[in-house]
Amino acid sequence: MAVGTELLAPGRVDRNTPLLKERLSDLGVPVRFSAVVPDERSIMEETLRTALGRCRYVLACGGLGPTTDDLTRFAAAGVLGVRLIEDAASLASIESRFRNRGIEMPEVNRRQALIPEGATALPNPLGTAPGVLARTGTGAWLVLLPGPPSELAAMFDAEVRPRLEREGLRAAGSVRETLMVAGLPESVLQERILDLTPSPEEPVQLAILASRGEIEIRVTGPAGRTAAVRRLADRMAERLGSAVFSRTAGEHLEHAVGRMLGWRGERAAIAESLTGGLITERLTRVPGSSAWFDLGVVAYANDAKRDLLAVPEEALLSHGAVSEPVALAMADGARRRSGNTWGVAVTGIAGPGGGSAEKPVGLVWVAVSGPVSRTRRFRLPGDRSLVRELTATAALDLLRQSMLAAGGQGGVRAGVGEAPG
Repeated sequence: MAVGTELLAPGRVDRNTPLLKERLSDLGVPVRFSAVVPDERSIMEETLRTALGRCRYVLACGGLGPTTDDLTRFAAAGVLGVRLIEDAASLASIESRFRNRGIEMPEVNRRQALIPEGATALPNPLGTAPGVLARTGTGAWLVLLPGPPSELAAMFDAEVRPRLEREGLRAAGSVRETLMVAGLPESVLQERILDLTPSPEEPVQLAILASRGEIEIRVTGPAGRTAAVRRLADRMAERLGSAVFSRTAGEHLEHAVGRMLGWRGERAAIAESLTGGLITERLTRVPGSSAWFDLGVVAYANDAKRDLLAVPEEALLSHGAVSEPVALAMADGARRRSGNTWGVAVTGIAGPGGGSAEKPVGLVWVAVSGPVSRTRRFRLPGDRSLVRELTATAALDLLRQSMLAAGGQGGVRAGVGEAPG
């Protein structure tokens, strides 16, 4: 159960439920019930009672903050029929976090040390809100987790997963192979592997999850079908070829690009217009990225493109900023300015305004300059945020494909990012 009135508002996404589903799936625990509820105690209690009546393990995330609308612990106590008590260890931890920041703890934060009587407080190394583990009279579990995804993930991995494993839940109950794919629309991907898709009655199952230009294919089966799962994944990887950039769950294009640059002993420089630094942010998100990345330029205005990247004035006047010649000049300028092997550039119209019949919103040019130089034109769907994110993904994938075309060290086998040799 995800808690938060804001999660029911347009444009807000619940990131915690997918995260928990992923971790529970790794333990072989099927999800039978899922809900998003507002910060209203009566609705929260009703939902918790329903969930506890259906499921042995109930996880609720969010609503553990210090403000008056953070009611999850109160709803849990109501459902369990117990009072809230102050947990001394939790209070000491909260006070210590404020003290280390040189701030006196506000009295309102004392609420976060309240837990249902008889429950166990779960320490939170990344935040002030402790979690809670309570057991009902029927043996069901009620686990309260903090709302920030980083805090939730850390607490689940450190405190909840080991307890579930001691209950006999183990990842060994199933096996999974993962293929991470880029550069293909989901419909094209499904068409290519349609004849390989297992029927619902077969023990080996397939799931396809698309997000922001990347597609994750999961092939899952019981532990005794390891060979069948691997065989199907291998056949799909062969069918999809270089569109598969990783066989590791959770890896994204920036990881694959960084790995390839590292193998090749090369560096890439990035020139961004409409993405405003998103590509650079994704690359520097990867630990150790300083080994293969050292320059990112946000050249939003034409003057910046000209002065920082040496884009010819003639190209800007004749073709406009959103054009193939300007994209390639930006990539070449980034490569030359940095002295790196590769330069990557993006320019486009993210919207909602600024488009025309000739150059509509969503028009994007991506360019790579290097041993293999390439450009690609895209007409991307969605709002401003989605166009920018899809552009960043397209740029990283064009760099990856350019390195594949250039060959040499770092070339990948079946496009899956395996080390040479």
